[in-house]
Amino acid sequence: MNRHAVNFTLIATLLLACAGLAFAQGAQDYPYPNPTPHFVAGPPHPASPNQTPGKQLVQWNGSFTDLTHNKITFTMVGTDPSKTNVTTTTTVWIIPVKFVFDKTHGNKTFDPKHKLSNGKTVIQNTVASPLFQSGIDFKIGPTDLGNTQYIDAFQRGTWWGKDVKKNSKYHVLMKAVVKPEQTINCDVTGSCAVGSEFGVTVGLADINLYDTAVQGFMTKLGATPDILPFFIFYDTYLTSGGCCIGGYHNANGAQPGGQTYSNAAYVDKVGAFSQDVSAMSHELGEWMDDPFVDNNVNCQDNSILEVGDPLERMSNYGAFPYKLHGFTYNLQSLVFIGYFGAPRTDSANKWLAFQNDEPNVCPGQ
Repeated sequence: MNRHAVNFTLIATLLLACAGLAFAQGAQDYPYPNPTPHFVAGPPHPASPNQTPGKQLVQWNGSFTDLTHNKITFTMVGTDPSKTNVTTTTTVWIIPVKFVFDKTHGNKTFDPKHKLSNGKTVIQNTVASPLFQSGIDFKIGPTDLGNTQYIDAFQRGTWWGKDVKKNSKYHVLMKAVVKPEQTINCDVTGSCAVGSEFGVTVGLADINLYDTAVQGFMTKLGATPDILPFFIFYDTYLTSGGCCIGGYHNANGAQPGGQTYSNAAYVDKVGAFSQDVSAMSHELGEWMDDPFVDNNVNCQDNSILEVGDPLERMSNYGAFPYKLHGFTYNLQSLVFIGYFGAPRTDSANKWLAFQNDEPNVCPGQ
């Protein structure tokens, strides 16, 4: 085992001790003949004992009265767009995770250092994507959100009428910093396998075992609450009693000083679930608008303010193609704040989603 590797066998005992904090459990049955593409969030963990005090994300608190006449409060990354006209830049640690499945559990390795059709590795293609680079002028209907990063364009759109249109210098950007690759040796029967999902040969790993490994990686790398550790993995899905989870985000500790983190797959097949950076756009958008996984809303389809979930079952899993530096990236559309019952006038064009692909507010509003 190298110094960046974690063996699932070694962490099983720790998982049992933390079972009350784990994701939902379910019997594993590999391979999965009927995969369900989806994402998850939380439940949040307690603060880590070695968490750095005095550091936190730049964040703001807001509220709106929804269509059921209830007051909804929330916390988002950045500053209040109705009161500030500044740029916030959050450092995002890109942490590649290599999965090694032993001979008993598939005998394959899935490595983000894999080179893609454009000659870049998965890591390089992620950093070069519209998630972390400008170069695309995001125009939606009659509104020009600017030449910027995708998640910033989305956030500008969701608050265009309150009041990004006036405060034109308002941005919430992400600066990518690549950290050393981490390795997970996946060798637990019932929790690790290699299978074929969505026409792709992929690794399958239990989300609880994976999440425990991630906790160790953050401690080893010295993560602090003012940065976002963003774990990326190649051609691998997480599982929880079924397949397939394309990513999730979570927090260790509550706002304002909790350690947020996020995870997403990069699948190298056109049209597959989590194609290139589509799952990443989903998870980073949800982290931006619900970093501590505690923005509760009155929606029957979603109890928290998760902006990607309502559109993940759409055509192409909600993603739309954008070309940057010769490569076509798929970016998932995300719902604006009006979907959750806020005034539609808060968002660009009074739309409910970035691509105007959601005609209705959430069930329950």
